Amino acid sequence: MVKLYAMGAFMQDTDNSCAFCRSPLAADDAENIEGIKKRVAVGDVKAIYDIGCCYSEGIYGFVRSDTKAFELWYRAAELGYAKAYCNVGNAYCHGAGVTMDKKKAMHYWELGAMHGCSTSRYNLGVDEERLGNMDVAVKHYMIAVGSGGGESLAAIKDLYTKGRATKEDYSRALGLYKAYLDEIRSGQRDEAAASDDIYKYY
Repeated sequence: MVKLYAMGAFMQDTDNSCAFCRSPLAADDAENIEGIKKRVAVGDVKAIYDIGCCYSEGIYGFVRSDTKAFELWYRAAELGYAKAYCNVGNAYCHGAGVTMDKKKAMHYWELGAMHGCSTSRYNLGVDEERLGNMDVAVKHYMIAVGSGGGESLAAIKDLYTKGRATKEDYSRALGLYKAYLDEIRSGQRDEAAASDDIYKYY
């Protein structure tokens, strides 16, 4: 099953500042959304993507609309936002807000993968696995694992337990994932992860 990139939780901290940059946070979700809308108005690609997620999930006062979510993700993708490519691909794959088109889904996943989106890379791996191309699937998964794709690590483990990937493949994937975690680890990130499960990165 392909994976959708979601917006992620709004960051909260006990001193009402961002756990990473320590800038003041909005007092509540409504204030946060107003700030994001202002960022959309000036073309902030992450804000455009986030509002698309709000429409997709029907959260924070947004009426659920696959069509509106697709329009916003497409706009963010046109601006080069990697996660948006993934969600545009998923929309085409499932016909969510747009006519189903598997070829276009693959195209947008490929764009997302080329821009470093591990979930797009995972989705390409899932498609290759479905087609029986295990070597190509493992290659996609391995690239995704190297950039933090935990779902791809799980996919390689699953292939290994079924005898469709080698022990060396799984060992290499574990090593790549560990190297990724070592690279991104920091005291601030560990502090945030300890404060709430939504910040866990390992």
